[in-house]
Amino acid sequence: MSENNEIEVMQSVYDKNDEVAQQINQQLTEKGIFAVNVMGAPGVGKTSSLIQIIQRLGDVSSYVIEGDIEADIDTKKLLSLGVKTVQINTNGACHLDSPLIGEAVEELDIQKGVLFIENIGNLVCPAEFQIGEHVKMLISTVTEGSDKPYKYPLAFEKADIILINKWDLLPYVDFDEEYFMKGVRALNKTAPIFKVASKDGQGFEEVVSWIQKHIK
Repeated sequence: MSENNEIEVMQSVYDKNDEVAQQINQQLTEKGIFAVNVMGAPGVGKTSSLIQIIQRLGDVSSYVIEGDIEADIDTKKLLSLGVKTVQINTNGACHLDSPLIGEAVEELDIQKGVLFIENIGNLVCPAEFQIGEHVKMLISTVTEGSDKPYKYPLAFEKADIILINKWDLLPYVDFDEEYFMKGVRALNKTAPIFKVASKDGQGFEEVVSWIQKHIK
């Protein structure tokens, strides 16, 4: 009986989250805001990749909701660059949910443009929750190793666009590109995959072109 109750509670949590996420998505769409849920493990370069993208978006207004378990280091960095950013600290929760995003959207008071939602550094929970986004951007990296699609399949399966960051370090790490790509394509046959380096900006022009095309 207790097992059945636990399943029912979890289903209710998912249903409520998805209902709010759908409302957020509709509101953002009506305002002309394209929302990107940015996922990836800690240290893959989510914030540094966002900076490279935002700097190349030109006249398109960019906004960021920064999700962390603790601290506001990345938010301070983005604000110092003139990017309108709101911090969410989950105080232990491993993902952002749609009610949190709804509150942050109201606080940002954003107009037409692109909203990047940097999720908690985690390859498991963020992929399970809709948060009002139009697309999911997954950032992986050569320094993580080539086995991540096999160990964390849902994140790769749900991604609409995949960035392999730190490509400039490829000669110095043990990364099997063929094995990685085979794992990704077994899960996701359509998401474009871009090889980038957030340290020097390599490959981000193509990423921005993809985003601009989807904004239109």
